[in-house]
Amino acid sequence: MIQELQLRILPEEAVSEQSLKQVVARETGTSVPYIHTVRVLKRSIDARQRTIYVNVKLRAFINEQPDEPEFQLVEYKDVSAGKPVVVVGAGPGGLFAALRLIELGLRPIVIERGKNVRERKKDIALISREHKVDGESNYSFGEGGAGAYSDGKLYTRSKKRGSVDKILNVFCQFGASTSILADAHPHIGTDKLPRVIENIREQIIRCGGEVHFETRMDALVIRNGEVVGVETNTGENFLGPVILATGHSARDVYRYLHDRQIPIEAKGIAVGVRLEHPQMLIDQIQYHRKEGRGNYLPAAEYSFVAQVGGRGVYSFCMCPGGYVVNSSSEKGRLCVNGMSYHDRAGHNSNTALITTVTPDDFPSDSPLAGLEFQRKYEELAYKIGNGKIPVQLFGDFLKNQMSTKLGKVTPSIKGEWQFANLHECLPDYVCASLEEGMRAFGHKIKGYDAEDTVFSGVETRTSSPLRMERNKQFESNIQGLFPCGEGAGYAGGITSAAMDGIKTAEAIAEKILTQN
Repeated sequence: MIQELQLRILPEEAVSEQSLKQVVARETGTSVPYIHTVRVLKRSIDARQRTIYVNVKLRAFINEQPDEPEFQLVEYKDVSAGKPVVVVGAGPGGLFAALRLIELGLRPIVIERGKNVRERKKDIALISREHKVDGESNYSFGEGGAGAYSDGKLYTRSKKRGSVDKILNVFCQFGASTSILADAHPHIGTDKLPRVIENIREQIIRCGGEVHFETRMDALVIRNGEVVGVETNTGENFLGPVILATGHSARDVYRYLHDRQIPIEAKGIAVGVRLEHPQMLIDQIQYHRKEGRGNYLPAAEYSFVAQVGGRGVYSFCMCPGGYVVNSSSEKGRLCVNGMSYHDRAGHNSNTALITTVTPDDFPSDSPLAGLEFQRKYEELAYKIGNGKIPVQLFGDFLKNQMSTKLGKVTPSIKGEWQFANLHECLPDYVCASLEEGMRAFGHKIKGYDAEDTVFSGVETRTSSPLRMERNKQFESNIQGLFPCGEGAGYAGGITSAAMDGIKTAEAIAEKILTQN
């Protein structure tokens, strides 16, 4: 017998399959030995009251074994003889586009300027240890894209763009924990995601597709007004319609498109800092108890939004039990990001605290003005930190003075940092918005705006500073070019970029089938 139950149980009862079997036995009157398997379908934590509960929807297999996998398997066919499609970029947009192309019988040729996900890790380590930035292999460039080494958060509000469940099932098929199918805010973890990405690559190659690393697109091949391929730094041309999924930091690509008069437009971004609190403090606040999360609850999360002087101020990319990292992709410039491992066991939580910046704030009307805006403040951050991550306590940020000592919070930063005054690498209106935002959030949860809260800067790569124009068929004004994902201005994270990759692949397949 298969029985589905919707339960409200204590955290210690939800901690393992064995404890869940005890709950199912109690609820159904069945003896535990007869309950072969319990699968959690949905799980969320209700911490609104003094007693914390876990809401679970589960499926119990009583007196029988499951005859189906926990996730839906996708069959990927051999496309060795299929029509080629060039996919520029091996981030989530590009990889999921490639997988969907294979489903539709087309042969993806993926080119990635950076290194494979394992080799890339070595270059990222050099940024932390020696402040050496490889412009082609860093937190932004390389197999897996910008999300590969920043926690692997899969939560998105962009559910109208496609099937979130499909994305999660595909990740499970390639090695992610099936817990992501049930959790309200799923994540894979920086330590687990690389192997998943490798498995996706191996599947693409096994099906007859191609994946080329350290291969940068330098130009589009255009014939009779149509894009028919790309030229690369290796001297090799790859032919086929082009999915351009280069990520939000491919500034040379933006310049190339602008020079070729391919329509792009500036769009708003968000800019600010990373801030850190002790994870225990966040656990105590969110779970309303002195012992914090205890032994049975996950590291607590939060999300805040406020309106300050006509600008939105909000937390973004919150990393429970995580670390701040130097996510620079250009020499002489510095920006930060956050990451966490699967267990989220680090001492501190961190989040981006950012405020909206519109094209009206940019220095010119050029479509590339947002890019220049980012670069300006990244250069200042590099300068005031002498190449190290600049750090300031919130109390000193309020006084517009450089910090000289830490309070109770010790930064959890990968690599070196030094004290600085972050006012010197952010616009005044951004600083004012951050101050007011911190005060607003401090009214919501006591202790959030403590003066020893650690700020580090600058956070500038929250999204692409421009958008590439495309029509309802996902094609740009020049035939054969399909802008895709976060770098094209149509996504904002792993899941939404993956969904956009799938939709773009479907649009190309429909065009090819129509032509035939």
